[in-house]
This record gives sequence, C-alpha cells and structure tokens, in this order.
Amino acid sequence: MIPEQFTNYVILINKYLEQALPAAAVPPKPIFEAMRYSLFAGGKRLRPILTLSVTETLGAEAERILPVAAAIEMVHTYSLIHDDLPSMDNDDLRRGKPTNHKVFGEAIAILAGDALLTAGFEQIVTAPYPPEICRQLAIELSDSIGPEGMIGGQVLDMAAQNEEVNVSQLEKMHLMKTAALLSYSAFAPAIALEAGEEVEDALHDYGESIGLAFQIVDDILDVEGNSEDLGKTAGKDHHNRKATYPSILGVEKSRKHARESIEKAIASVESIDRYSYLSTLATFILERKK
Repeated sequence: MIPEQFTNYVILINKYLEQALPAAAVPPKPIFEAMRYSLFAGGKRLRPILTLSVTETLGAEAERILPVAAAIEMVHTYSLIHDDLPSMDNDDLRRGKPTNHKVFGEAIAILAGDALLTAGFEQIVTAPYPPEICRQLAIELSDSIGPEGMIGGQVLDMAAQNEEVNVSQLEKMHLMKTAALLSYSAFAPAIALEAGEEVEDALHDYGESIGLAFQIVDDILDVEGNSEDLGKTAGKDHHNRKATYPSILGVEKSRKHARESIEKAIASVESIDRYSYLSTLATFILERKK
C-alpha cells in the first residue's frame, strides 16, 4: 500500500486523468476504451506521486504539476501495454487484470499504447508554463523514454535473454529501462518551477537511485511473490531466462544492493526534503510487497 500521506495525490491525479481522456463511449470507441482500460486498471501511481511530492517539497502547490504528472502516467501505461505484447514479454496479467491485448486484441493494444504516448506529449506541450519550459520538459521526457532511455533499456533486456550478463551490464540496462522515467518524474518539477540546476541534479540522482532500487525489488518479488499479490505473472523472469539481480547476485546480496541504492537516494536530497516526503517514498519502494 502507498503511504497514507500520499492518498490525496492519488485522488488528484486520478481526477485529472479522468478529465484528460475522452469517455470510453466516444468514437472511435475501441481506442478510448482500451486506453482507459489500462490507464485506470488500478496502478500505484508511484511516478505521479513522486512528481507531486517533489513539487510540494519545492514549495509549490501540487496542482501546478498535474499536466506533467498525467503525462508521465500516460507514458508509463503505454510502456506497460507494449511490454505485455506477445512480441515482447507475452504476458496475460497486469495489475491483477487481463493484459490489454488479451481484452482488445493485439492491434488495438498497440494503438492504445501509441495513443497514450501521444496524449502524454500533448499534456506537456499544452501545459500552462512558459514555452521554453514546455520545450525543455518535452525534450527531457523524450530522452528518458527514447533509445538512450526506456526503449534502449528494453532492447538491452531482450538482447540479454539467454546470455551471460554481469552486474555492471544489468545496472546499465535498468538505469535506462526503469530508472530513466522515474528520474524524470523526480526532476521534471524542478524544471517546471525553475528551481535551479543544483536542485535538478540532486533530484535526478535521487530518481536514478530509487529507480534502480525499484527494479531490484521487482526482481526479488518475481522470485518470492505470487501472481495474486503482484497483480502480474510471478516467476516470469526465471521462465524467460531473463538476467535479473537475484539470478546474478542471489536474493540477499540483491536486497543489500537495493538498500544501498535507497540510502544513496535519501542522502542526495537530504538538504531539500523538508517534509520527508522523498525519504518516505524511497523507503516504501524498498519495503513494498507488490
């Protein structure tokens, strides 16, 4: 469960997302129905929570960053839809429900992902910030999810199947695939609020560190968790012979590595974490069970 203090953030982002997308019945009905199916499938909203938490930590009202938070959640959901496709991870379960392609078919699932990605960038470029700020936010988002970010990490992940991978290679893969968007979620508010390069760099480092820890914990949960609790297929990484932290380091060393990443994250923002929101969120990532 997300810490109770962040409940209001979840309400805020869900309300905003509800208004940002047309209703499921709006033509062409299949695409909006499929987009909403995955967007409102019950995710933790971790990335928007992080973005809203940073915004209030920097002294602004959370509502100011809602367009960026919505964009991040749309982009994240697009990535999940595409990750689950038969040509990628070929998964049947996501957030405790059948995956998008299982409900709507592969073609609509691909288009729903594409549409959410497009809608996310629309949120950024139409946000009520100065044009140069919108431009910078869009460029940084593109970098975080492109060939040098999330998509590149996914390519490395697929290439690593059935291959010998060392810890350094695995870390590079997950800094791109998982940590890049989490890092953007952390430092984007500093761009929008013009908080300065020093703050932006600290938040970038914080986001990378919690992103790496998030992936390590994910790898451990794939080994120790069950499908009902996780809301997705447990043991999938082992079945697909994917390179993971437990497969290389073992579970206990993986836990130690995750703890060290969280400690590094908390230290990187110690001087600005006025409400302890960021340390609380980092600790949640380390201790989560799903």
